[in-house]
Amino acid sequence: LPSAAAHLGVPGVVDRLSLPPADRYVVLLVDGLGAEQLRTHADVAPFLAGLPERTLTSTVPSTTATALTSLGTGLVPGAHGLAGYSFWYPPIRDVLTTLRWPAGVSVEDVQPQLTAFERTSGAGVACGTVAPANFARSGLTTAALRGARFWPVHDEADLSARLTLVASAAELGDRSLTYCYERGLDHAGHPHGVGSQAWLTALARADELARRLRESLDESVRVLVTGDHGMVNVPLDARLIVEDQPSLLRDVTALAGEGRLRQLMVAAGTAEAVASRWRDAMGERAWVLTREEAVAEGWFGELAPRFAGRFGDVLIAMADDGAVMTRRLPRELGLVGMHGSLTSAEMLVPLLVA
Repeated sequence: LPSAAAHLGVPGVVDRLSLPPADRYVVLLVDGLGAEQLRTHADVAPFLAGLPERTLTSTVPSTTATALTSLGTGLVPGAHGLAGYSFWYPPIRDVLTTLRWPAGVSVEDVQPQLTAFERTSGAGVACGTVAPANFARSGLTTAALRGARFWPVHDEADLSARLTLVASAAELGDRSLTYCYERGLDHAGHPHGVGSQAWLTALARADELARRLRESLDESVRVLVTGDHGMVNVPLDARLIVEDQPSLLRDVTALAGEGRLRQLMVAAGTAEAVASRWRDAMGERAWVLTREEAVAEGWFGELAPRFAGRFGDVLIAMADDGAVMTRRLPRELGLVGMHGSLTSAEMLVPLLVA
């Protein structure tokens, strides 16, 4: 979004992606659209696969809450503080789950940085978000995308109605920046897996949405299609259930993140010992780093001191097709497709210009 805003006369932002110039942009975000998955299943998505492809990297963790906030602010995770699907939030001394924002927590306190939409609308550009109606005032929408007019999608199966909303948003003003969100691929991948019939159907539908979006808009409107992360299938026998390995929970005070990149909060002074135990247990299956080591390797970009306590004291990022699971989160145990780690299948996303 900031790279598009740079072409719309917004001061203080830079086009880091060398986008083609335009006065109107539509950014279509297909949740779960990884570059590797699109290449593998190009026959199911001929329109998207036929566009000139550039590859971008997702955030660490490679998960929706973190990636969308980076897309919406132009900032690395260490600068915006959305540390994962769930993360330790020191003011409440508990784990904050970004898709179920707790009552009494101010979103602007959690994510205080200006969004691209706030900067862009402040420069007189018409900004719009086209997304499911129940996202209108959600914590994640507020954190990542506040500052745009919200155009609610009441029936996600009705592509024509959604196209009308996008066109209406894109036609406003002399210049416009419109964001459109499609979640079907991610929703199919989690319970059924990448490559399943449900996932292939969702990919074909995303392809149809992108094609019809391009056809319905004036040629002067530039359409940008991207994803927030890819996805891998996690077999049942590749799952480590932490309750079955009690020694690994010694000195662990809280678990956050997700199966593919589990974040551990630990008792003071025990991070090195906890990390060592996990390294011995995981071997080459995972990258196990303390927070300090992850920061030194650049996982989160430059980490603002005020946000440091949100990222795990110890991080277990899966290098194979496994996951670190817990029975405390029973809904996770039903997942097939997962994401969050640093493998290319999860980190690489396409940037397609139509």
